[in-house]
Amino acid sequence: MAAGVLYPTLTMSEPNTGQQNPQPVGMFIGTPEIYFAKRIDNSRVLKIVDPKRRRELATFSVMLGILLMLTMTYVWQHFSAIEYGYRIEQLKSQREAIMESNRALNLEVSSLRDLSRIDPLARQMGLQPPTAGQIEVMDSNVNDSGAPVMAKATGIMVVSAVQ
Repeated sequence: MAAGVLYPTLTMSEPNTGQQNPQPVGMFIGTPEIYFAKRIDNSRVLKIVDPKRRRELATFSVMLGILLMLTMTYVWQHFSAIEYGYRIEQLKSQREAIMESNRALNLEVSSLRDLSRIDPLARQMGLQPPTAGQIEVMDSNVNDSGAPVMAKATGIMVVSAVQ
């Protein structure tokens, strides 16, 4: 058995309040207090299992698990809805940017197709306006239905490069 001894000294007591004969510091002033450490052996103690308490804990655990699952499902749905909202707004802004770009490109195409711009450029390159026999207008209403069309070989003129 282990034992401990505590010897009270003047340093543990109250401060000196003006006594005539103070005792020197560290001098023994009382009865020692002795403490004994006692080891307790609990190896033979058995825990008694209570089936009712175990059943209550199992029921509580299952209910807590179900509550946790429902809460997590709700939180997951909530955050998914928020995420989808942000995604929808991002796609809307992206769609608007694409539509604006499409409008700008259509404006550029129409300005590039303008005959008043093309005619001076062609004359600078040395091109001449077509004569009456050089233009052949294509019938654009023939294939509106999307049905297949048979190719025709009539009206073909072969021009020889050798003169």
